[in-house]
Amino acid sequence: MTAAADADAGLVLGVNLQGFGQRPAAWRTQDVEPTDLLTARFWEDLGRTAERGLLDMVFLADHPALSDPNVRAYGLLEPFVALGVMAGATTHLGLVGTASTTYNDPVDLAERLLSLDTLSGGRVAWNAVTTYDRSVSANFGVETNPERPERYARAGEVVDLVQALWRSAATGEPVDHHGEFTGFRGAIAVPPSAQGHPVVFQAGGSPHGRDLAARVAEGVFAVELTPEPAREHYRAVKQAAATYGRDPADVTIVPGLSLVLGSTEAEAQRRFDELEALAPDGYSLRALGTHLDADLGGLDPDAPIPTAILDREVNPVTYGPSLGYHETVVRWVRSHNTSLREVLRGFGGYGARIVVGTPEQAADTIEEWYRTGAADGFNLMIDEFPRGLETVVDELVPILQRRGVFHREYEDVTLRGRLAARRRGLPPAP
Repeated sequence: MTAAADADAGLVLGVNLQGFGQRPAAWRTQDVEPTDLLTARFWEDLGRTAERGLLDMVFLADHPALSDPNVRAYGLLEPFVALGVMAGATTHLGLVGTASTTYNDPVDLAERLLSLDTLSGGRVAWNAVTTYDRSVSANFGVETNPERPERYARAGEVVDLVQALWRSAATGEPVDHHGEFTGFRGAIAVPPSAQGHPVVFQAGGSPHGRDLAARVAEGVFAVELTPEPAREHYRAVKQAAATYGRDPADVTIVPGLSLVLGSTEAEAQRRFDELEALAPDGYSLRALGTHLDADLGGLDPDAPIPTAILDREVNPVTYGPSLGYHETVVRWVRSHNTSLREVLRGFGGYGARIVVGTPEQAADTIEEWYRTGAADGFNLMIDEFPRGLETVVDELVPILQRRGVFHREYEDVTLRGRLAARRRGLPPAP
């Protein structure tokens, strides 16, 4: 099917639950208590609101190491524990959690995730990622993380073993797996879920990550900032899936999209400026510097970012952070490099495309990307929780429904069933 022909309410929408919001100062602009993040009620209410808006899924990232909560109260809970709380408060909402293939035991992981999938009625997905952060490796007693090729070689084995264990839960046949990094002989006792087993997502943007996604992922969290590279990435991943004998329509591609919404564009811009002014000093500058692999602290804010920084090549083997983010941010900066100050303002999504405007303007971006084959949906990164999520549900979702790109009821109780109902193959070649 073409993107245009398959535009009948097939859009997939998820929301990235980033603590009190994607904006670091979101806890300061809402009527919330700092400890709300540690209560079941907070997560139950977010789940109910997302389900009221018929959103397909919520997503939780993971950072299994201590960090300074004064900078940003985020990632304080283990994802699948919080998702389990939301499962009890909802009936249809998909529950996507991140777990590292670098530091999780595959047998334990297979059992834990299938258990939650079974108890939730078939609504769980696993975002399979590798880990590069040194603070995480230290938390596991490891001096340094493996380099990228080794991390992804292990990731492939871990995903293969986990999926084999999930299949064995349905067939009753024991698994006999012996690899370079993992090995197991036997089975797990958890029965299959209503959707069989958890959906697998993947978020790597490097060539290693895209290859893993093409081979095993049913959903891909993409990082493109502009439509044309997004369309190229969309086609590349789906074509790569076909080389592994898979149907390209079986891979759902959902870029991140940051939102700061207001009743008018001026109100949204005012809200954005207020949130930025209340953020920790230098937060955006450090975030941009991480993606550019450079210290930007001494640069003139009214001059362009030096081309020497943008032209510098990174070693894909030893470079730790996401190569996909690095490449897409460098490409975006090159086309918006009037001054560091203006780049930082446009970089407000911290690596994701951002809309600072009205719900109608956000709907314009979503609809354009969806109809032109740049995305099957979006993983929304909302400025504030819970307030911003309520705005999305009450104002943005109805616009997308009226435009005929988003459903008015859940087609299936399971996450896999809903993704299957929205399948889209390759768009026509440009």
